[in-house]
Amino acid sequence: MSSKPEITTSSKVKINRNKVKSERSENLAGFLFVSPMLIGVSVLVLLPIFATFILSFSDWKFIQGIDQLKWVGFSNFKDLIEDKVFVKSLLNNGIFLFTVPICMAFSLFLAVVIDKSVYMKSYFKVAFFMPYISSVVAIAVVWQVLFHPSSGPINQTLMSLGIENPPLWIADPNFALISVMLIQIWISVGFNLIIYIAGLQSIPKELYEAADMDGANSWVKFRHITFPMVSPTSFFLLITGIISTFKVFDLIAVLTKGGPLHSTSMLVWHLYDTAFVNLDIGYSSAMAVILFFIVFLITILQWIGQKKWVNY
Repeated sequence: MSSKPEITTSSKVKINRNKVKSERSENLAGFLFVSPMLIGVSVLVLLPIFATFILSFSDWKFIQGIDQLKWVGFSNFKDLIEDKVFVKSLLNNGIFLFTVPICMAFSLFLAVVIDKSVYMKSYFKVAFFMPYISSVVAIAVVWQVLFHPSSGPINQTLMSLGIENPPLWIADPNFALISVMLIQIWISVGFNLIIYIAGLQSIPKELYEAADMDGANSWVKFRHITFPMVSPTSFFLLITGIISTFKVFDLIAVLTKGGPLHSTSMLVWHLYDTAFVNLDIGYSSAMAVILFFIVFLITILQWIGQKKWVNY
């Protein structure tokens, strides 16, 4: 009778050891599977982020050796406040944010119309989505031709309608930023449209049937059913849209290069110009840090504010 508990205990110990070995082998296999991605993220994302934060407190040119690096503390951040081009780029980014709600409103309107009142829905989905998946460089070149001050189709049409002095568009400091915003809206409508249509199709039809029985018109149904039910979709598009506005680079690089008179200069373009043209890595790293905190703060405010208007 006394030997049985000992055999049971030893067998349990062996079972536990086997479990530990199997768990270790599974953990090792899992680590081996994720290690390529983990190494890539660490080398290409995490390491540059830490390096950017460190270099933002230094004065270092890209062509200099690491021994020429000088620590300047918060001097770069103080200089940014007095940098007129940086302030102008920050203001342009603030104005560019208005493309997000405008694009969302237009996309939601198109999504409602296409989802309920249009035949050949697949055709319109593809037609509106094509600019989003097309090369931004090719799109910029096409719009550069369309916005040509004298021979562009847009101004030619305006002059044929009797407008003697049409806008110069991307060549005019007063219209250049508006022109880029119009192109950005035209590109982004397709993506927002597809996401909104998916959100609309997930709304239970019983809600609309109940509203019809109560005699609700189209506006009442949109206000009290459609808009609240797609609020999670709107929240997703709002966050991703605002983040994307702070990453606008290719349109500026092809169309205006920040001009004329820095009227279309954005934070990312000014950062690129400072880092890879002027080769001032420390100063550009300070811009990147400020850009990071701006996007982070806006995202946190959106997460806090979602409780008041997003319905899950």
